[in-house]
Amino acid sequence: MEPDNQHLMQTYVRSPVSFERGRGSWLWDAEGTRYLDALAGIAVAVLGHAHPRVADAIADQARTLLHTSNLYDIPLQRRLGEKLCRLAGMERAFFCNSGAEANEAAIKIARRFGHHKGIDRPAIIVTDGAFHGRTLATMSATGNRKVQAGFEPLVDGFKRVPFNDLDSVRQVGHGTQGVVGILVEPIQGEGGINIPDIGYLSGLREVCDANDWLLMVDEIQTGMCRTGKWFAYQHEGVSPDVATVAKALGNGVPVGACLARGRAAEVLVPGSHGSTFGGNPLACRVGLTVLDVLEQEQMAERAAALGARILNALRQRLAACKSVRAIRGRGLMIGVELDRPCAELVALALEEYILVNVTAGTVLRLLPPLVFSDDEADMLVDGVAAAIERFESGRVQ
Repeated sequence: MEPDNQHLMQTYVRSPVSFERGRGSWLWDAEGTRYLDALAGIAVAVLGHAHPRVADAIADQARTLLHTSNLYDIPLQRRLGEKLCRLAGMERAFFCNSGAEANEAAIKIARRFGHHKGIDRPAIIVTDGAFHGRTLATMSATGNRKVQAGFEPLVDGFKRVPFNDLDSVRQVGHGTQGVVGILVEPIQGEGGINIPDIGYLSGLREVCDANDWLLMVDEIQTGMCRTGKWFAYQHEGVSPDVATVAKALGNGVPVGACLARGRAAEVLVPGSHGSTFGGNPLACRVGLTVLDVLEQEQMAERAAALGARILNALRQRLAACKSVRAIRGRGLMIGVELDRPCAELVALALEEYILVNVTAGTVLRLLPPLVFSDDEADMLVDGVAAAIERFESGRVQ
């Protein structure tokens, strides 16, 4: 253990680098070495680092008003709620501080919805390979035993089915009492950039409508233009009852939201849920700024075009690599799946001065900022290809 880390809980395996400053798609360490950030703080820094409009909004709001609590009206919160709901096709928003909290709110909406229907033990359908957070409830909804191990007993009330399998959902609906909704990622991020078949989300919508269930879509990683639409469910024209968002909404400032429409928007009432910091003036000012930049600069369209450029280039560059099983993505959410565990790729990419990560054991994940230039996209492809070629040949230092 490094001496400086003796007073930190050892919950992370950290790469041997730290950063002092950032600008756009780049980060610099203490020695002045520059790294291309293709991870964006795990899909957070959608506008890159030190974006001038975000920085100005933070500074101005810090000099004006940071926090009052939700005991009082917060005009910036009302404005952010209106804009988010317009972009998402929703009606009401609850603001919190993280994706896990947003998903907790969704779970509470589903359970309370069930109780209003006279269901004593409401159940939510979730999927294998999902990741919804690390609180006890969201961890229990997550489809990864490594995340859950050692924290039993888990929260009950979740029925697990395979991802991208409508028949399994229908079977649970026919054979299980008390189901009130489905919680699903439109693309599984932590699960390995798993993209369902076209029609999967619309099929889930049909099942929910037929059974009077809520369709709840976890857009924590996919939202905010990353996949080429404001929200990934919009690729199929689906309208969920609940959608959750966080990560990129604050570009690094902690903020999350649970959005709802129809009956789901009426479930939570005064006293049934809350958050001390959620939706404070600082978070909402930044969120509004992020949405403004994304909208004014047409970042959804940019993500779609740049993602296609990177995907096509990676497929060409890695066509001869026998260890590469698949290259998949939508917008700037891209995964390269290998035929073996490949955690070493993080260090190999770091030697190419590129920041990436590996998820699901065998998938190199790319989540670059949406402000990436064409030249930076080409540099990313070159560096990732070089790292994978070294990994495949065994030339690991």
